[in-house]
Amino acid sequence: MRRFGLLSIALIASCLFTGAVLLQEWKSGIPWIEPQVVAPGDADTPPADAIVLFDGTDLSSWNEGKGWKVKDGFVEAGGKQGITTKEKFGDCQLHIEWASPEKVSGNGQGRGNSGVYFMQQYEVQILDSYENETYFDGQCGSIYKQYPPLVNATRPPGEWQTYDIIFTAPRFHEDGSVEAPAAFTVLHNGVLIQNHVELQGGTFWHKPPEYNKHDDKLPIHIQNHGNNVRFRNIWIRNVEQLPAREDQPAEKS
Repeated sequence: MRRFGLLSIALIASCLFTGAVLLQEWKSGIPWIEPQVVAPGDADTPPADAIVLFDGTDLSSWNEGKGWKVKDGFVEAGGKQGITTKEKFGDCQLHIEWASPEKVSGNGQGRGNSGVYFMQQYEVQILDSYENETYFDGQCGSIYKQYPPLVNATRPPGEWQTYDIIFTAPRFHEDGSVEAPAAFTVLHNGVLIQNHVELQGGTFWHKPPEYNKHDDKLPIHIQNHGNNVRFRNIWIRNVEQLPAREDQPAEKS
């Protein structure tokens, strides 16, 4: 009995030792660079590393804009043209607040229509889709003519709404072929409506999507579609990809 007891204790000790070895912390061995510290801001202020494109006072960060009216902390679309950023962007995070006209006029695509164009050719649709029927891949929050939104999170006409858009720019090979497509993730009023959807090309009204090789960074454009859509609190963050990983083991601790 004594020998059996000793063997049992030895077996238990062996199992505990083996388990301890198996439960050792796994480490990737990748020497990551420490992430930058960024103050996140709040409902009224952008993150510390954001570029403010419109703070309610002027359109100094934009080209065109003839006929657009700045007042009471917002800008209202007008005239015959849209507005285009002076600065160029690639991968980015864009925050924009907008409101369709409170007085309902028109229907379908003729009601509160505008759009945000990344690189001047990849559009997230703005439309008054509150109790307003139109084609699904053209309603509010759609990637125009390519993806309907997952849900319709549109508020009533005249109420302020938010888009938080993460855009990944396309990558091209030297011969112009696509190495990686453009992609969108979109939150509308805090609701996920596009979940990293990959584009088949530019978003066009008159032809199917297609890619044409372009620069790595290009301006952002807000469309004027003839409706008095209002905008405020527009800011953007450049999104840098993680640096290339160095294939060398980290120091053991």
